[in-house]
Amino acid sequence: MTLAIVLAAGPAAGLTTGSGERLADRLAGQWRRAGATDVRVAGDLGELAALLAAATGPVLLGAADLVAHTAVLRHLATSPVGPTVALVLTDPPAPGRATVREDRGQVVAVNDPAGATGVFGGALRVGPADLPFLAAAAERAAAAGADRAAALDQLFAGLAARGSLIFAHRVRLLVAHRVGTEAELRAADAAVAAVDEDRAELRLSVKERDDFFTTFFVSTWSPYVTKAAARLGLSPTGVTMISVAFAVAAAVLFGIGGRAALVAGGVLLYLGFVLDCVDGQLARYTRHFSAWGGWLDTMADRAKEYIVYAGLGYGATHAGFRYGWALAIAAMTLQTVRHMTDAWYGVLHDEAARRPRAAADEAEGIGGKLNAASTKVQADTGSVSYWLKRTVVFPIGERWALIALAAALFGPLVALCAVLVWGTLAFAYTGALRTLRAWWMKVPVMTTVDVTLHRDDGPVVQRFAAARPSGLERLLQRAARPGVGVLWLAVLPALAPVVLLLLAWRWGADTPRWVVGVALLVWLLAALGVRATPDGPLDWLVPAALRAGEYLFAIAVGVAGEVPPWLIFGYVFVLTLHHYDLTARLEKRQVAPPLHAASLGWEGRSVLLGLAAIAGIASIALATLGAYLLVVFVASVVLAWVVLPARARRTPAPTGGGVRSPG
Repeated sequence: MTLAIVLAAGPAAGLTTGSGERLADRLAGQWRRAGATDVRVAGDLGELAALLAAATGPVLLGAADLVAHTAVLRHLATSPVGPTVALVLTDPPAPGRATVREDRGQVVAVNDPAGATGVFGGALRVGPADLPFLAAAAERAAAAGADRAAALDQLFAGLAARGSLIFAHRVRLLVAHRVGTEAELRAADAAVAAVDEDRAELRLSVKERDDFFTTFFVSTWSPYVTKAAARLGLSPTGVTMISVAFAVAAAVLFGIGGRAALVAGGVLLYLGFVLDCVDGQLARYTRHFSAWGGWLDTMADRAKEYIVYAGLGYGATHAGFRYGWALAIAAMTLQTVRHMTDAWYGVLHDEAARRPRAAADEAEGIGGKLNAASTKVQADTGSVSYWLKRTVVFPIGERWALIALAAALFGPLVALCAVLVWGTLAFAYTGALRTLRAWWMKVPVMTTVDVTLHRDDGPVVQRFAAARPSGLERLLQRAARPGVGVLWLAVLPALAPVVLLLLAWRWGADTPRWVVGVALLVWLLAALGVRATPDGPLDWLVPAALRAGEYLFAIAVGVAGEVPPWLIFGYVFVLTLHHYDLTARLEKRQVAPPLHAASLGWEGRSVLLGLAAIAGIASIALATLGAYLLVVFVASVVLAWVVLPARARRTPAPTGGGVRSPG
């Protein structure tokens, strides 16, 4: 059951619409049409406090002075970004109305004189964790006789001041205004009536800011496909599965080779990417969001791309190029490590946005200047510099377009080389700029998350971390604190797999087994980093460094053991699924997968592969361990998204004590 509360306080409580209906009653009806199953009208703060105290959440809360399309309320109620979401308008500030400063979609300050980006729109979805505070604040305000006209704005400001994570919801093409007089009400009603709500919702299903290829070669016509999919009753998950089928078919055609097959594969890959955009647009248009759908979309995007790499690798090898699979493995490894740094930088930036702004002297440094320049470019939408910045980073649309064109015109080998060259340049560009900006922001993001989980530490490292540090480790801790934190403790040992891979590439099966053993021991020294406090400004790079080291070590073991390259690709592919699962959970701040401990950790997997290489059974080890990890991954997915949710639904919620039981 979803509870919506309309606070009918202040001058707007007496306003009536053209049909004679109270504005508060009309808003209550809109909340019902927006999906609320229980709608209450609170006449004062005391009633509001009682309703909030009895709710289990989430609660939809609106002021009676709001005039908006019903779709605005529905979008706020179904927003997938977080539990607590506030409506933010571009209306000019008014007395008693809270101003808002937002950054990266988060409300980072309310009533901040340093600069506002909008005003509070008088509507709020409150997550369960924030309900107790809001109920207590409403009760205190009622006892103090607070100004009822600005009551909701004051409660919202208090919620932000306490440090609650609040996401901002913008209106864009629809209409929403707060009114205080009959004239303002009539003007707002006229503005609402002038907009075709369904047409605006369809246009809103397209991302506000997207990459160059997606914006001009996909989003110009994908909304028509979205509309057709909605009429056919397709779900976003169904469209995702069709997109996967198109990508698999394209990979098969790339592997077959021949001009006709390559051209057909390029066309299918393009259409598959269109459907990849449509599944998200359909979810936004129909408001059918789910945690499962978001997770599946993330995993499917990566799986599709890497299956295409496999098709290109097979096709290049089949055409006579010896290292076709090697290029495919390199492309997959590069792209995965890039994505890991992207995800962690996003978490870093979100954390920095919630903290006070840098002092004036810090803003003068190179990081501050880069930040200011980036903000200026991002604000100049449509300019050449804006599109260059969005294109040079090699986003997914550009990657798929490059693959489709290069494969159709020149073949799989050129397509893989092009992906590697552009991907490497993009990684160098973004990595350098983000490192400088992260140094300037000085946000120890690793202390805000479950470090053990997202480093993918296994039982060996965890037990090692719990033991008493030795003198050497205490020395390393002290050495890790100034400046770079624990990053160097992960990066330096990760060079051992690089050296091993180069030697194995040269010597092949003649690689001495003691070299593999030494490389394994040096690589495991990265475990020393778990002792040091992860508070450096660059420690957000540690998980990506560990991923790179593990992938390179596995590849080196395969090369030294003359393992079939397709088997090496398959093993690394399974590892990327496991790590992308962790990345998706990081972005949503979710708990560990149910069977995470069974995945053995980066050090456990490396030890098994290293010992197998020394024993001369690298092929058996990669095949067995890869199959085991795939079974663990599938079982974990079934537990996380099927078994445990079903068990939670069967468990009755506690009732009594004045707490409303969810329906």
